[in-house]
Amino acid sequence: MHTPEYTHDTDDMTLTRTKRMIGRGTLRCAAATLAATALVALTGCGSSKPSYCSDRSKLESSIKGLTSSRISALPSQAATIGSDATALVNSAKGDFPNETSAIKTSVSALETAVKALPSNPSATQIAALAPSAAAAVSAVNNFVTTTKSKCS
Repeated sequence: MHTPEYTHDTDDMTLTRTKRMIGRGTLRCAAATLAATALVALTGCGSSKPSYCSDRSKLESSIKGLTSSRISALPSQAATIGSDATALVNSAKGDFPNETSAIKTSVSALETAVKALPSNPSATQIAALAPSAAAAVSAVNNFVTTTKSKCS
């Protein structure tokens, strides 16, 4: 049987080629790892704002909508405020227990007062909503002020 002879030059070329292939593979692997790490880091930093900030914005909009609602739309608007308040309370109660408790209590009182209105309320009955609405607005404004630096 004939065994081929390898020259020193052939072995060096093969070794050099192998080193280059390994070097490229290592470089590609390192680049892929770096890219994946950067992607994970950027995903984690996609928003530097806490998650409750978007819930806060929704509730602010709902509260502002209360002043422009027709009387017939008050029950629907109060329900929207209640839903948005619940979302905010759930997302922020760990960080702001006092503020979220005030929002929960005041919005619940507003919802109860709106539900108690007859289908065709008088001006006096609508005026009776003012303290509940003012308390809800105050609680939300307090939360907005408290979280301003985190959500701006």
